[in-house]
Amino acid sequence: AQAVAHGATGKGNDQVRFDVTVMALNPKLRIIAPWRDPKWTIRSREDAIAYAQQHNVPISATLKSIYSRDENFFHMSHEGGPLENPWITPEESMFKLTTSPQTAPDDPETIIIGFKEGFPVSLDGQLLPPVELFMELNHLGGRHGVGRVDIVENRLVGMKSHGVYETPGGTILYRAHQALETLCLPKDLMHFKQVVGLRYAELVYDGKWFNELREALDAFVDVTQRSITGEVRLELYKGNVTITGRRSPFSLYREDYASFGQMDVYNQQDAGGFITLWGLAEKIEALISIDGTGQSRYRQPDYSKFKRD
Repeated sequence: AQAVAHGATGKGNDQVRFDVTVMALNPKLRIIAPWRDPKWTIRSREDAIAYAQQHNVPISATLKSIYSRDENFFHMSHEGGPLENPWITPEESMFKLTTSPQTAPDDPETIIIGFKEGFPVSLDGQLLPPVELFMELNHLGGRHGVGRVDIVENRLVGMKSHGVYETPGGTILYRAHQALETLCLPKDLMHFKQVVGLRYAELVYDGKWFNELREALDAFVDVTQRSITGEVRLELYKGNVTITGRRSPFSLYREDYASFGQMDVYNQQDAGGFITLWGLAEKIEALISIDGTGQSRYRQPDYSKFKRD
């Protein structure tokens, strides 16, 4: 091949992702992007629909349903048309993967997802291949109205855009995986992983998949997932995902340690000294202000605001 052509518009993020990916994999290929060509006459979705109709190209979009949609097994996105006004409530007919929470089943459904080293491996005790498991979660979540996300995002090219996403299976898996991590990861690692997660998402969003930083972050995440093995029980009900239980052989939570009666691991008398050292900087700052005949820079609350007439 001498060139790669794509149909991404000149206003969105996809053009960046396509172009940067081609540059990384084969920088000698020519990139053809008609939407950026000044000779290209199609400038709107209406123009594209008219062109398709004129040339008998079958498409799902119509002037009445002019949404721009992207879909894979993880999600479906909806943009354009009425959604260009972020104040307009999306039409129920727009949604394709999820039932309206208002008309979802009146009875909740409980499921159990099993994980091994961070990867989902089972549903209700049945081992399933990853894609099959995810598709089943899509079905279950969609039936209960789970996974509708309405966002305004900051495009890489500088403008904001409004979109509505449906990701029933993704929402369920995210909540379940997060619940297991809170059980198994130490505090510092869990907090830093959240920072890494945001940076990782930015890299992928910005088209930097083929990038050494992404590979390095993958290596970090692999380490964090060594202990993420166990099961999470969830309840699906009218658009909500509620965690009702979690367990793991690598759990860092110990009921006998956390209880008020246990003295071998944690002695409550030790807390006073810890708190004194923890708050020492704030105490010294306040003492300096007061000893210098000044006042603490933190004003005393105005309790009159809380008084009743």
